[in-house]
Amino acid sequence: MSLATLDPVLELEAASVAQQPSEAAHAINFVRKHWGTLLFVSALVLIPCFWHRHIEAGDLGSHTYIAWLANLVEQGRVPGLFIAHQWNNIPVDLGLSWLGPRLGFNAADKIVVSVCVLTFFWGAFAFIAASTRRVPWTVVPAIAMIAYGFTFYAGFLNFYLSLGLALLAAAVTWRGKQTDWIIGAALAALTLIAHPLGFAFLLAVVAYIHLAEAAVGRYRLLVLVSALLLVVGVHFALPHFFRTENWRGRNPLAMNGADQLVLFGRPYMYLALATIAFGCFAFVVSAFLDKNRKSLAERIRTPLELWTILLIAAPLVPAAIWLPEYTAAVSAINTRLSSLTAILGLCILGAVTPRKWIFGGLSAIALIFFALQYRDTGVLNSMEQQTESLVAGLPFGSKVAYTIDFGESSRVNSRHFVDRACVGHCFAYSNYEPGSKQFRVRLSPTGSSIVSGSGFDLEHGSYVVREQDLPLYQIYQPDESDLTKLAIRPLSAGEQNGRIGHRQPID
Repeated sequence: MSLATLDPVLELEAASVAQQPSEAAHAINFVRKHWGTLLFVSALVLIPCFWHRHIEAGDLGSHTYIAWLANLVEQGRVPGLFIAHQWNNIPVDLGLSWLGPRLGFNAADKIVVSVCVLTFFWGAFAFIAASTRRVPWTVVPAIAMIAYGFTFYAGFLNFYLSLGLALLAAAVTWRGKQTDWIIGAALAALTLIAHPLGFAFLLAVVAYIHLAEAAVGRYRLLVLVSALLLVVGVHFALPHFFRTENWRGRNPLAMNGADQLVLFGRPYMYLALATIAFGCFAFVVSAFLDKNRKSLAERIRTPLELWTILLIAAPLVPAAIWLPEYTAAVSAINTRLSSLTAILGLCILGAVTPRKWIFGGLSAIALIFFALQYRDTGVLNSMEQQTESLVAGLPFGSKVAYTIDFGESSRVNSRHFVDRACVGHCFAYSNYEPGSKQFRVRLSPTGSSIVSGSGFDLEHGSYVVREQDLPLYQIYQPDESDLTKLAIRPLSAGEQNGRIGHRQPID
């Protein structure tokens, strides 16, 4: 398949809005004409979901374990836990709970995550197309990188799905007719069900797009300034109503969207810097060669303003907020926000005239990015297989805790593969979900013998084991020189669970 086939420039016609079909009709016609290419690209995008036995995506391991646990709760086999009637932050959990017993939880992981990835990828693709008014094939490699960025590998999959749906809703309503707004409203409802944060981002983006593009002259600047003042106001107002935790990063530019590419070690940082440098270079050169710079300026104005707002918002938005209905914080808020920042950056790059060398450069960077991912997720898969072997010999229903740390080499919390390894064998004693009240499976007021209220202490090795915790087994890293090796041992009452082996330092 040639690059020419992958790079058609489909400018929207300059006809009047009244004579144009709806955005939904445009999308349907596009799918009809290019369904083969769309299937081919989708297959390429899903390769990382299938290249190892397990998908190593942070909290995904916990969600899979809880999906298995939910089935046991429904059977009345785990007293002390119950399933709450919850209407949001649930699609991924429901999908895993339904598919797991029928197809196996490994297959359920791959199916549910594949749906999430394609929703995010094509949602971003549609949003960039709506922004640039052309089909953004040139930046497809970069969209794929963001689709497998930090938000994905942190395992924030309900939010990830929500953001993909939000991007679709924003795309269809950007210049939409009445029919498009009805579709957008339906997508917005799905966005809210998936995760409230994605819905909040959708409302903010759509409101800004329509207010800014309706404003004329100096009033547009007033809209931008008002949005920035609103961000500052929220920053100072929230601590008066909720307990919050501010972002600890020192460099506000660290949340420019390229941070989504920083995952498992220092090479990712260099690659993120190379990506943003190449993107800036490509934009400047293409903008210089563009004969219609006035049109280009109009295309990039809205996404550039939104990108600027999010860049300023990143250090001002709380990193975590404690809502009264939850016992644990809603965390990594500004880090999740940078997924949207990255897509807005691609709206700016995608606005320039498509050039083969831009596609080639982004493709080369993407190949390096995914090669690094294949290597590092392969290591995590090997560790998960070790864990499966370690817990396979335990009596069913044994309780397992763990102290696993990857040092400064990883920005992603990958420890929850232990939770998934317990499916069908044991109980992950330190799992945080039931006690947080943020998910369907919850801890009853009387407590449970298979869930500890001290998950943080257990993970950091500072927990003093009680008699009622026993029997309890500890998975740990026995060799400081090789953190990929794992071992298991029984714990005794009165001992600190992290007294042997490598421990994660507490901030």
